[in-house]
Amino acid sequence: MQYLHTMVRVSDLDASLRFYCDLLGLVEVRRKENEKGRFTLVFLAAPQDESRSAELKAPELELTYNWDPEEYAGGRNFGHLAYRVDDIYALCERLHEAGVTINRPPRDGHMAFVRSPDGISIELLQKGDPLPAREPWASMQNTGTW
Repeated sequence: MQYLHTMVRVSDLDASLRFYCDLLGLVEVRRKENEKGRFTLVFLAAPQDESRSAELKAPELELTYNWDPEEYAGGRNFGHLAYRVDDIYALCERLHEAGVTINRPPRDGHMAFVRSPDGISIELLQKGDPLPAREPWASMQNTGTW
């Protein structure tokens, strides 16, 4: 397993970049604009992690800016932790057998979401190419939120 990023939602991208980059000292390593989804993702890395970020896209802080104003109550501004895993099906099976709810099953062989006992959303991403679709995951429905 490899730590990838932590995502936080921000209400003012310019103010957030000033804080994280100008004041805290993080470096913007890439940006993704999604017009259809109406959001911007800005990935930041600590200066000593910049080369690892370029190579591995990790470890990073992901700032998510939703273009339409939104109130973030109850910790909603904190998004999720993300980990790259060697076998997403094997890990989800182990978690499921231990009683963990798979909120977003790995139907695509690439991505799943689970929650910690404290309700922290955890994104699991398959290392390399997505695995071929496999049951029970391919037909499993989402449960709850992530």
